[in-house]
Amino acid sequence: MSSNGLIKDGRKHVSCAHSLAQHPDSYKVTLIERNGVTGGQATSISLDKGKYGTSWLNDGVQGGSPAFKHTLHLFKKYGHEAQEVKLQVSFGKGKDGFWTNCFPSTLVERFSGDIKKFGRVLKIIKWTLPVLGLIPIRIMLRMFFFSKEFGDKMVYPLIALFLGTGNQTANVSCAILERLFDDPNMKLWDYDPDTLLPNLPRMVTFPQLDKFYGDWAADLRSKGVDIRLNTEVSTIVSRGKDGIVLQTQASEANPGSTRALRTETYDDLVMAVLADDALRLLGKTATWRERFVLGGARFYDDVTITHSDSEYFNKIYETEFKEELCAEPTSAAQEAQIRFSTNRERGPDGEPGGYRPMYYTHTYASDPKKIEMSFDCTNYQHQFRGGGEKEHVYQTIFLDKTSSALWTQDEIRPDKIILEKWWHQLGHRWQHYVRVVPGMMFVNGRSHKRTLFAGSWTVVNMHELACVSGMVAAYRLGADYERLEEEGDDEGEGEGGGFAEDFFKKVLLLSHASRYTGPSQLKRRKAMGLERK
Repeated sequence: MSSNGLIKDGRKHVSCAHSLAQHPDSYKVTLIERNGVTGGQATSISLDKGKYGTSWLNDGVQGGSPAFKHTLHLFKKYGHEAQEVKLQVSFGKGKDGFWTNCFPSTLVERFSGDIKKFGRVLKIIKWTLPVLGLIPIRIMLRMFFFSKEFGDKMVYPLIALFLGTGNQTANVSCAILERLFDDPNMKLWDYDPDTLLPNLPRMVTFPQLDKFYGDWAADLRSKGVDIRLNTEVSTIVSRGKDGIVLQTQASEANPGSTRALRTETYDDLVMAVLADDALRLLGKTATWRERFVLGGARFYDDVTITHSDSEYFNKIYETEFKEELCAEPTSAAQEAQIRFSTNRERGPDGEPGGYRPMYYTHTYASDPKKIEMSFDCTNYQHQFRGGGEKEHVYQTIFLDKTSSALWTQDEIRPDKIILEKWWHQLGHRWQHYVRVVPGMMFVNGRSHKRTLFAGSWTVVNMHELACVSGMVAAYRLGADYERLEEEGDDEGEGEGGGFAEDFFKKVLLLSHASRYTGPSQLKRRKAMGLERK
């Protein structure tokens, strides 16, 4: 039986443990989590139901794309369901800065030529991905003579908001831009040649994440996984063919603990932590490849303020339909959009009418490549539906602590603040896609170090990628891939498979340079005498 240690952090180590736990006779799994709960950034907080209309809020990860097949499958497996929502956004402020996907705006009208050209450029990037894909977005916009305002007011806010690229958006690789619109596994919506972002695309809002991760952890424990909460790795002492030796202790958040060091040995190690944390823990045991590859990832400190200050929110963002923000309709479809936004008509799938944005961005006039962004959680998260007329709950995210002089944080009334939480977030710079992403295959699972790395930072910051990266790490250790039943699947192994399996294959190949040999590999490995001891 192989002894496997999983260090930290959130959904990627839980998904890895989940895959390994399906084979209790082959793997002894220990999951070491610094925090008091599993789930990482995917957490929930309590709310005053009488004041806000619900008793809980997902405060780190709120929702995603229907293409997140593994994520949605795991929700259902443990009795939790994501709920469909039609996306409404509000970018910018005032007639010269505002646009939305809900009704025609003067800004979209003004940049109609740039929007159409943008679609053609996406195709060029796709055809020349190994070259143009590595170029930063800001360079690409200049190369193809896009209007500067088109980049500042439409492209940067759109990418920053939905990929979490923050104030590094101008430096993001064009490959990510193209994948966002074209890759079936990653895209959140289809490119629209008239409006850039399509009208009311379908997305999902996640179930109560603390309960989901609690149920998932309970199931793992029932299968023999040793989950050690409030425990951290202080240092990795050695790594070699005889295994990994590390020292653990109670985390600082564990009250009353003596924090005595404990030495432990494992056959294999999965580091489901951020790249900078991984390098810190590896210390002198880090190889030059690991220092080079993992050292290319850059992280920035952001803060999320959860609050109910509607006066602040209405001042910073466009939260209501206004005639002066609406352009003259040029088609029957745009006329229908206006009727929907003014609550005179239901949506195309029968959803209630009315302009109720969920996502917002605010661009700084002094530095238009930088933004702050917000969610109206009452409009977005499904548990608020049917709660009656209550105070809205908002989340405003202030990006990159070094830019704090630009923040409007001080304008939020202190008595309206529900929670303040800091995050350490990946910056998707173009260098990340030159150094880190292609380099992961050279550090993952080097035989003499017996160490694997998992996390969304290995490719792009998406919940689905975090889950799949953990499953891929387990697969590299010999565990089976739990194939999902999808419409249109065939029954063959290896060459067939559905949408989710195709994504799994791509991550396995990209991050591990390993070929997918079918979902049930453990039986084959045992039959061939290749199972790890």
